[in-house]
Amino acid sequence: MPAPNLTIQPGDQLDRYQIDSVVATSGMATVFRAHDLSDGRQVAIKVPHPEIESDPALYDRFKREEEIGQRIDHPGVMKVLANPHRSQVYMVMEWIDGRLLRQILNEEKKLPIERAVRLTVRICEALEHIHANGVVHRDLKPENIMVDGEDNIRLIDFGIAGNVGSRRLTFANFSQNLGTPDYISPEQVRGKRGDGRSDVYALGVMLYEMLTGKAPFSGPNAFAVMNDRLVNQIVPPRNLEPAITPQLQEILYRALEREPKNRYHSAREFAHDLEHQDEVGVAARVEEAQWEKRQSPGRRRLLMYAMLAMLPVAIFLLLYLVARHR
Repeated sequence: MPAPNLTIQPGDQLDRYQIDSVVATSGMATVFRAHDLSDGRQVAIKVPHPEIESDPALYDRFKREEEIGQRIDHPGVMKVLANPHRSQVYMVMEWIDGRLLRQILNEEKKLPIERAVRLTVRICEALEHIHANGVVHRDLKPENIMVDGEDNIRLIDFGIAGNVGSRRLTFANFSQNLGTPDYISPEQVRGKRGDGRSDVYALGVMLYEMLTGKAPFSGPNAFAVMNDRLVNQIVPPRNLEPAITPQLQEILYRALEREPKNRYHSAREFAHDLEHQDEVGVAARVEEAQWEKRQSPGRRRLLMYAMLAMLPVAIFLLLYLVARHR
């Protein structure tokens, strides 16, 4: 199937690479499977759509992803290969035989507990490395995790990743291209700068989904989903999957704390508890006891409208009382 908005097609040659097939297409770029004509090595080539190059912000995302992929050297992070002599803008990445975690979840709905924990620990290891190198992913989700046949993982798509100290991604800049409602952290929803704990939160959402087959927050649209995580509690994981132990449920609660200061401070802490669940203390949680007390944006709007409607009455009464006491 031809790639949209591109002149490059399977069978074409792009510099020293022979284009074999289209792997994936998004709003920003198309990824091709190709092979290097100089040594026969298979690679993935990401070509931005022409309109992306004319958009400074989106083009900056593409270049940032390339820079991070070349700088970070870890088996859990997809490597971007140096390619200084290019006839046009594109990115050459290592080829990985595997599937996206999203594809796995679509097929299996939920994963065995042991496998879900194993994948999460490996993602934690990759996160710990990028965080130590001053990079926050900020868009961690199953669509950005590659899993091979041995359950080794690769973090991919660092298009909105941020270097520590760089300008923040504000709520006003939020779009489908800048974060994902199901996985974005509460502090990012509020427009604050995300840090490593934001990635921990997103991974907590992913672990919840892997274990229960459901995302912890829902709604009819993106804003409703984001609002849900700000005002409501998750359904206790053990209600959805009784095989989850109290210790594992406690780990999920710690990863999904609404306030970053109460969350795991690092991916290393998250991984440690997953690997030593017998050491995790479990205490009664208000979140677990009161999860059914849910709020909705509609109810709050009605309350706000009622308060606004009563405002003239309150002002009238206040003026009346002042007049009476003159």
